[in-house]
Amino acid sequence: MNFVDLLENYLILKEKDKELYYDVKDNIDKYKNFIYDNLAYDIIIKDDFIKLEKIPGIPEDWMGINEFTEIKEYIFFILLITFLEDKNKEEQFILSSITEYIEHNYPDEKIEWTIFKNRKSLIKVMKFAIDIGIIKKNDGSEEEFSKSETGDVLYESTGLSRYIVRRFSKDIEDSESYEDLLSDEFSGISKDLGTVRKNRVFRRLLLSPVVYNDENDNGDYDYIKSKRSFIRSTFEENLGWDIHVHKNGALAVLENLNEVKDIFPNKKGESSVVLFINKEVRSKIKSGNLKKEDNDTVIIKNSEFDEFIIEVRKTHGHGFTKALRDASEEVFINMIRNFMKEFSMIREEEEFTILMPIIGKVLGEYPADYKGEGKDE
Repeated sequence: MNFVDLLENYLILKEKDKELYYDVKDNIDKYKNFIYDNLAYDIIIKDDFIKLEKIPGIPEDWMGINEFTEIKEYIFFILLITFLEDKNKEEQFILSSITEYIEHNYPDEKIEWTIFKNRKSLIKVMKFAIDIGIIKKNDGSEEEFSKSETGDVLYESTGLSRYIVRRFSKDIEDSESYEDLLSDEFSGISKDLGTVRKNRVFRRLLLSPVVYNDENDNGDYDYIKSKRSFIRSTFEENLGWDIHVHKNGALAVLENLNEVKDIFPNKKGESSVVLFINKEVRSKIKSGNLKKEDNDTVIIKNSEFDEFIIEVRKTHGHGFTKALRDASEEVFINMIRNFMKEFSMIREEEEFTILMPIIGKVLGEYPADYKGEGKDE
């Protein structure tokens, strides 16, 4: 068993991967101290699935469901979960019953299924629900619904939807913001602030690209710095990860980059672009064309950073994917900015972009024998 298996799956379904299910079930005991004491997570082990309750140390912009691009899709998903509460395991239902339920329960808007965008969003939600195992498709095709609102599909409930949404110890309607829910997160675990900080730090190092030493870190960086030996040995023992602690931040470093999906650098085309951006940023700092602040950040006007991104494509783009080479400047800039935000490499303000210290950690260049051919994919 690899602990990463628990991180990379919403649910480990026995029906889908029996070997992995029993591997985790038989070997989970050796990780229980890490799960309960260091992360303050819960692990649910049932006859048909295993789930690690993953909660971030702090919420970040990039967190969410990768398949979803609209707030509406999250609302559709929650309404689907609510709809499934009354469904028993193996109970069948049709897509039109879902559309009707959403129509009657969607807040502050009348959902029209004649609008293609609404149908497309619901299809995305249903496919995601199938992928994580809370429903199965028995008959029909979502593509028929894509073409017309009269298209129908037959599904069945697996009975697992009740384990997807995080359950809190108090009614969420009594909370005015997500901060209230987060403050309540540890109330049933420990009221000791030292334990709360330890759990938050371990969660951040586990799930976030970097923990910066700044005014927003709640003292987490100082805790990491003072407990670095304990933290490093714990991550090494349980995941085989190293923890690097620098002057302005701390982060987990993986020896095997293939064991986690969303990591930098990765195989996405944007990753290659950003490696060159990082290299050019570091070069301009050394030459004095960019000035570092005392906290190792660089503050640059938004327009100047956009020009910088385009210049990198002009200089190094011959090796980028065809889609990135052919994208309009606006699309290319937005793709790269979003990618860098997701990995905490930049922060955006109204007029300025802040280049964060992690940019100098990983750089890229073409191999010496590279002949300049672009990629087709």
